Amino acid sequence: MLFIVKWRTGPANRNAAIERFLKTGGKPPEGVKMLGRWFAIAQQSGFAVVEAYDALLIQQWALEWNDLLAMEVYPILTDEQVGPLMAAALGKK
Repeated sequence: MLFIVKWRTGPANRNAAIERFLKTGGKPPEGVKMLGRWFAIAQQSGFAVVEAYDALLIQQWALEWNDLLAMEVYPILTDEQVGPLMAAALGKK
């Protein structure tokens, strides 16, 4: 399953978050594949798109960071997954 993982930090945690990122690379736990990560310019925030077959692994990753970052996680679908659902909603197959 795919997820968007959004994060935000503030001035009080900025340096600690940078230090942890430089030390760990911000890598997700084993079993979570990072498809891409982006940082918002000058916003102390960003998001990643990841793939995992167990949501517990996403929770584990959040627990490794949410002492410094406010995090939001959203399950997402691809065009190929949602297209048939949209067609069915319109009564088309």
